[in-house]
Amino acid sequence: MSGIDFTSVSPVVPVRDLDAALDRYRRLGFAANAYQGPERYGFVERDAVALHLTEWAEHDPLRTGSVVYLYVTDADAVYAEWTAAGVDGRFSAPADTPYGLREFAYVDTDGTAHRVGSPAPA
Repeated sequence: MSGIDFTSVSPVVPVRDLDAALDRYRRLGFAANAYQGPERYGFVERDAVALHLTEWAEHDPLRTGSVVYLYVTDADAVYAEWTAAGVDGRFSAPADTPYGLREFAYVDTDGTAHRVGSPAPA
């Protein structure tokens, strides 16, 4: 290999309304900030996880939604926290998978599916 290290990744997620999306991520426990330049762009972070948000007029949640997978230490605790946050969207309850993770899904109103997983209990 070349000796180059990849140090992080920040998926760019399309949203219809940047302000509403930033508020939704704040309610989910993320630090959320809008870009201070002319573009409608934002940043959300929680611990080592970072996502970028881009307001896109042509975004259609049924056609251009995104999927992100978030690895956490306790999927059940995140599920409890997020369902209590009162955000709009659809949740599937946590379940053990055949590939050794306990995971749930949250699909927000912009069509982004957030799959959240942690190691399954032994």
